Amino acid sequence: MIIDAHQHVWDLDAARYDWLGPDLAPIDRTIGFDEVLPSLTRAGVDATVLVQSADNAEDTALMLAVAEAHPQVAAVVAWVPLGDPEGTATRLAALRTNPLVVGVRNLIHTRPDPDWLLRAEVDESLGILERAGVTLDFVGDLPRHLEIVPIIAARHPGLRIVIDHLNKPPIGLESRDPWWSLIAAAAESPMVFGKVSGLYSATGDMAAWSVDGVRPFFERAVEVFGPARLMYGGDWPISVLAGGYDRVWDGLSVLFAELGDADRQRVLGGTAAEFYGIGS
Repeated sequence: MIIDAHQHVWDLDAARYDWLGPDLAPIDRTIGFDEVLPSLTRAGVDATVLVQSADNAEDTALMLAVAEAHPQVAAVVAWVPLGDPEGTATRLAALRTNPLVVGVRNLIHTRPDPDWLLRAEVDESLGILERAGVTLDFVGDLPRHLEIVPIIAARHPGLRIVIDHLNKPPIGLESRDPWWSLIAAAAESPMVFGKVSGLYSATGDMAAWSVDGVRPFFERAVEVFGPARLMYGGDWPISVLAGGYDRVWDGLSVLFAELGDADRQRVLGGTAAEFYGIGS
């Protein structure tokens, strides 16, 4: 079973996406699930995980509506207001009446304070997720974001955390540090996982990546996490900016083929199924 553990949809008439704009013209529009279906079929993807794209309830409502219409959607990573523990508890209780809601994400990488997740009120909300058995998708892009992963993991040892896009490694840049050491430190916590997703060029042109350019960072992730804590994600439709779903899938498939059969099966589906409770 192949699970794409990281996909999005958005509807500009249904929700507000503050990060979208003319500079992202190819994806600065309403994008529905039907657009990616041919690529999913071509890749042999059996199930997908929809991940929040905006810090508002309307985006979550859209994902749930898409999931209801498309049986390929096996899980939803929703938004709850982590800055408000009471609101987190109330919202999470309501969302969890739908068994598809398995995780939570907030767009921490768009916040000016990289330590936002360490704030007392947010930490209290993370404790609510931990006690509820709900996962946390961690979307960072700064070295400091990676530095706080072990702190959160130590505070909440029962909270399952997955680092989206491996926290954007410096693909195409001269130096691999500090990402190289920080990703290893984050992986020391056994409840921290990684998504092999969004691995595009960090040079400014997202499409200027190659399989050989991505390979050392993928191999580093395999080294520090092991295949049992890595999962594939197509990152569509952001991947449109990096060549499209098919190009990303074809490139990553070369790297996946270099794994043994059992390890490849973990990365392509087994890890995501276990992490998100898909099929359980």
